[in-house]
Amino acid sequence: MQYRVRHRWGPAVVMTTAFALAVGSQGAAVALPDAPAKADREFASSFEADDPAPDWTDTVDTGKDGRKRASGVDGGYSTGIPGNVTEHVTGVRASAENTGGREVKENLVDNEPATKWLTFAPTGWVEFDLDAPTKIAKYALTSANDHDERDPLDWTLKGSADGENWQTLDTRAGEHFGERFQTKTYELAETAEFQHFRLEITKNNGAGDALQLADVQLATGDTEVPTPEDMLSFVDEGPVGSPTAKANAGFTGKHALRYAGRHTADGRGYSYNKVFDVNVKVDRRSELSYKIFPSMADGDLDYDATNVSVDLAFTDGTYLSDLKATDQHGFPLTPRGQGDAKILYVNQWNSVKSGIGSVAAGKTVDRILIAYDSPKGPAKFRGWLDDVAIEQAAPERPKAHLSDYALTTRGTNSSGSFSRGNNFPATAVPHGFNFWTPVTNAGSLSWIYEYASGNNDDNLPTVQAFSASHEPSPWMGDRQTFQVMPSAASGTPDTGRDARELAFRHENETARPYYYGVRFENGVKAEMAPTDHAAMMRFTYPGDDASVIFDNVEDKAGLTLDKENGTFTGYSDVKSGGSAGATRLFVYGEFDSKVTGGDSSGVKGHLRFDAGRDHAVTLRIATSLISVDQAKDNLRQEIPKRASFDKVKRDAQKQWDQILGKVEVEGATQDQLTTLYSGLYRLYLYPNAGHEKVDGTYKYASPFSKAVKDNTPTETGAKIVDGKVYVNNGFWDTYRTAWPAYSFLTPSQAGELVDGFVQQYKDGGWTSRWSSPGYADLMTGTSSDVAFADAYVKGVDFDAKAAYDAAVKNATVVPPSSGVGRKGMETSPFLGYAGTDTHEGLSWSLEGYLNDYGIAKMGEKLYKETGEKRYKDESAYFLNRAQDYVNLFDAKAGFFQGKDNKGNWRVDSEKYDPRVWGYDYTETNGWGYAFTAPQDSRGLANLYGGRDGLGDKLDEYLSTPETASPDLKGSYGGVIHEMVEARDVRMGMYGHSNQVAHHALYMYDAAGQPYKTQKNIREVLQRLYTGSDIGQGYHGDEDNGEQSAWFLFSSLGFYPLVMGSGEYAIGSPLFKKATVHLENGRELVVKAPKNSTTNVYVQGLKVNGKRWNSTSLPHSLIAKGGVLEFDMG
Repeated sequence: MQYRVRHRWGPAVVMTTAFALAVGSQGAAVALPDAPAKADREFASSFEADDPAPDWTDTVDTGKDGRKRASGVDGGYSTGIPGNVTEHVTGVRASAENTGGREVKENLVDNEPATKWLTFAPTGWVEFDLDAPTKIAKYALTSANDHDERDPLDWTLKGSADGENWQTLDTRAGEHFGERFQTKTYELAETAEFQHFRLEITKNNGAGDALQLADVQLATGDTEVPTPEDMLSFVDEGPVGSPTAKANAGFTGKHALRYAGRHTADGRGYSYNKVFDVNVKVDRRSELSYKIFPSMADGDLDYDATNVSVDLAFTDGTYLSDLKATDQHGFPLTPRGQGDAKILYVNQWNSVKSGIGSVAAGKTVDRILIAYDSPKGPAKFRGWLDDVAIEQAAPERPKAHLSDYALTTRGTNSSGSFSRGNNFPATAVPHGFNFWTPVTNAGSLSWIYEYASGNNDDNLPTVQAFSASHEPSPWMGDRQTFQVMPSAASGTPDTGRDARELAFRHENETARPYYYGVRFENGVKAEMAPTDHAAMMRFTYPGDDASVIFDNVEDKAGLTLDKENGTFTGYSDVKSGGSAGATRLFVYGEFDSKVTGGDSSGVKGHLRFDAGRDHAVTLRIATSLISVDQAKDNLRQEIPKRASFDKVKRDAQKQWDQILGKVEVEGATQDQLTTLYSGLYRLYLYPNAGHEKVDGTYKYASPFSKAVKDNTPTETGAKIVDGKVYVNNGFWDTYRTAWPAYSFLTPSQAGELVDGFVQQYKDGGWTSRWSSPGYADLMTGTSSDVAFADAYVKGVDFDAKAAYDAAVKNATVVPPSSGVGRKGMETSPFLGYAGTDTHEGLSWSLEGYLNDYGIAKMGEKLYKETGEKRYKDESAYFLNRAQDYVNLFDAKAGFFQGKDNKGNWRVDSEKYDPRVWGYDYTETNGWGYAFTAPQDSRGLANLYGGRDGLGDKLDEYLSTPETASPDLKGSYGGVIHEMVEARDVRMGMYGHSNQVAHHALYMYDAAGQPYKTQKNIREVLQRLYTGSDIGQGYHGDEDNGEQSAWFLFSSLGFYPLVMGSGEYAIGSPLFKKATVHLENGRELVVKAPKNSTTNVYVQGLKVNGKRWNSTSLPHSLIAKGGVLEFDMG
């Protein structure tokens, strides 16, 4: 089909006839030529009703030679059973759904078996609306990925003309799905024409608490639908089946442009479809931008839909795709360029920008195209386009404050199914006691701020509360929460979450480390500025109606309002299941405006105010883990009554500027600056202070020791301990990069942090593996051992003897509970490894060897400093233990794998498959732990046949694709998010999405092939930290600053590969110049003047003017400052 409505979006001349007439010399009427329309400077469309509509639908562009710009592509994209009409579904309703896990009703019609609908009930129903009455002859159901007991067993399918009166079409009982992802088709006795359909599931396959289904297909059964000749390009309701985006919507608004087709050729296939007829003049500041959503079924793995871009046809007959334009990351802005770069994520929205003025200034855009161009087929592809714009880009000027480069919403466009950071927009001071955050789901203790997936019916995000938070990770969950929310409702405001929520647009949101502000669609403005234990909030109302609502996630809390004095007190016992040891939080707050009314019941309540002439109400709020009186005193200490909101904001900004100013760079793009400084914010957001100043002395309520009395509404029953303590850290995640970064950038603060965790040992007898805040039983390895040893070897000052004793206890004592120490200790000191009877025993073993190496190096230095023979002997013992990794290498299989206590491999060597996840491996497979012995890289290389063998193994690692196949889920119940994220890295088995892989690319240095380290590190830096402007920015969980610290070190050109050694591996610096302002007053300057997106290889290195021939750098050298000069090529 070809459909076109001609219009130009420049000024038009209105005439009273179809053409103007003039009188010629002979008196005949002749037509005058049309005057050319004046060119516009900008154009934008989001495919909504008020936007410019496409001028063409499903129409291929024609080149200057008059030939269609398409070959080997048609519009025959189809999914599912013959005649499947689920793409015509316009609405889905359900009895319930699992929104937190993105296991929602829309997944039933995304034609993607890997997603599912889940409801926590044994029965349920789903209704589907079609865009028109449709004759249905059959339907199909697809089983979900796991738990066959949750499958439907009995159900009824009904149809309706009006969505209210239902007619039974089919009833089934005792249906069983023999496999996961199995599709079963059912014929209707008679063809039925309806616009609405309802599936009522009356019984599941035995589960008492859940029902799930992957897909529902409604079909006409028609097998002879004609194939459209050309690639499809038309407006519809947008994609479904995304782990991070709202279903049936554009990136903004309710519509998007779909592109879809079938690549029929074996070789190249392409189609350049025209969409808009425009008249836009390009100048030097012109920027093209758009959002793109390439779709891919999990079983395809061809990423074919990413061979796509917007193209521009100019009036001179040239195309943008011919002009060597690049996107904001330096990749070619052509369909092939985007596809080859692997820059676009599938099943997610991607933000693409290009400064087209640099290549097309002076030209005039005539047509805007959506282009697909792929080198090989056959394949089918589809995706969506939204928010197409050609606009004048604002001049790039340096920001006055480095903290203004940091975006706290970065990493929030995530879910439990796919992580782009899994962050929330925490406003806080560095290592602060509290976080203060907007909350889009006030009933959640995990994903508390969803960038887009929880948008309302107008596809706008909504805030339901502003909250005190202490969440270290959505997987650990939030705790000790307290919520407030402004309301401009007249009379008594409705305190219900859905009723009080306010919609906003991200462009009206300012999310910085030191400040959060948002203007809602109804005119209310909310602002927050933090201190350590307190915060100041300011709510500005559009009129005289001004209220503040109080609430909490759960009812495990208390609230007392003092209307006469405009104050309140409260407490919170709210905590997630992962919040080990969490104690009661106390809250005290004061308003500056006169209270005119209010009431409370349980945790909910409200106060109504006379907001005065400025319509503003200011709240000063503080917390304590000790008592209400201490919360009140914390407020006095940090935000006295005379303090202004702007002063609190400035003071917080100053603290962040001091931290972020440790690193300054030249030659960085705006996006890279955002990545760098947002990363430094994440790094120093954690870990968090757990102590308070009580009468001039630091004390804390212990989450590590037993309570000494019962809590009261005003005072904790926890043990009160003298000293400083720090919490919120999972050492398996952070030891590799975050802790070395603290030691490098802020060694004095690093010493305080270490002492703060060693205090856990002094208090409760152990240092947490995962402190949230107490002893959480999660992850493998007591990795504080090597983290603190590395700090000590690098000269960080702390109680080294106590830290060493805590590490030795971890390494030698059978722990009293699962939340502390090492697992498998009953036998592992004697066997030399944790056997297969220990969950993830291989990982416990390999992580244990790394930690033993750290203990050995720490003991070695302690012996040198104290002369105590104990340290010398123990150092030798632990160094010997650190080499036991060789005993877990299965030479026949060529991989490390688990052994039982008798020495037998878990899997016969001949049957071993390193692609299988779980069992002995933590969040990965055999490939993921193939290089986890950096402490002895020479010995590791020998296992693989020498340095060349290690290089070959790394090559195979990067060329063996991760498929995230259900067949390889191993011991996991289904495909876990880490598998999908690793697949979408698209670097073989290298899963940058998880920390266990973060050292692997630097192992090429040990293999004598540093150029491969350099090549691959730069690919990661350029490709896997994108999307900051739309809430992305990371690939996988950011994890308390670890992914950010990886970016920091790698962009500087060196990395802490061997923790505890005091050395860094050399990589490839990202910037032309970077200056690190060291704590000792000196500077480390990293120069790489010839650096570029293509010049990624180190041709030579000079250190302080002298040629450097090693692939490692000692910390003792760079900590003194100096100059590293990289010659890049």
